[in-house]
Amino acid sequence: MRSLTAEEYVEAFKSFLDHSTEHQCMDEFNKEEMPNIVAGLGNGKSTINVLGVGSGTGEQDLQMIRILQAVHPGVLINNEIVEPNPQHVAAYKELVNQAADLQNVSFTWHQLNSSEYEQQVKEKGTQKKFDFIHMIQMLYRVEDIPNTIKFFHSCLDRHGKLLIIILSDSSGWASLWKKYRHCLPSTDSGHYITSNGITDVLKRLGVEYRVYEFPSGWDITKCFIEGDPVGGHMMDFLTGTKNFLGTAPAGLRQRLQDALCQPECSSKKDGRIIFSNNLSMIVVE
Repeated sequence: MRSLTAEEYVEAFKSFLDHSTEHQCMDEFNKEEMPNIVAGLGNGKSTINVLGVGSGTGEQDLQMIRILQAVHPGVLINNEIVEPNPQHVAAYKELVNQAADLQNVSFTWHQLNSSEYEQQVKEKGTQKKFDFIHMIQMLYRVEDIPNTIKFFHSCLDRHGKLLIIILSDSSGWASLWKKYRHCLPSTDSGHYITSNGITDVLKRLGVEYRVYEFPSGWDITKCFIEGDPVGGHMMDFLTGTKNFLGTAPAGLRQRLQDALCQPECSSKKDGRIIFSNNLSMIVVE
């Protein structure tokens, strides 16, 4: 058993997005809450500086940019992106090339992970300030979560806001990681962190924040169909392991499949198994 490479992760992640309501959940948040959240950004400045940390392929970034454009018409938006995966960077750039509605927006990509970006900023000794920083579903792969949050919070301009999107403690992931961790292979080197772990960090930093909870689901029915390639990719994403179903000991595989079916992880709807993927959107002042 071994961990996923960057390319394999992209494929496994796609199987997750294709069968979950992750992006629809974020769209709901963008529609209901984001206009009010970004209304005070920039405080009358002619340029709003935005930083996306771990932006992936950019769909969610561009949604937020469009909301900023709508709320602050005519204002220039300087959008910087920190993303280590070259395939994701390429896909993001292609999205931008195809978009005809991104006038007054400049893009700068840093093909780095968050700690490499932090190191680069500190070495240069010139810390740019941002009006809006977002970290969407990326803190699981960060080495030092408290110091990473502290650093990016320090990059905020005076009236700036930091948005952290992370799995909720009401999600199946939280139960899987807390109660059924023994069912997961040791190859996944990610941090098993959910929203309460983040708010604990924010409390220690003494900063103001607000949490928004949004429901989301992931249809994992194919994980239980022998030989199904999509189900195989889903299990790879769940475990961070290449070909988990083909390489894991039979006992471990069975324990994980049993855990996934527990009511604290999943529900059954019309014969489908829906894993709870509830999200917390944490807005930090």
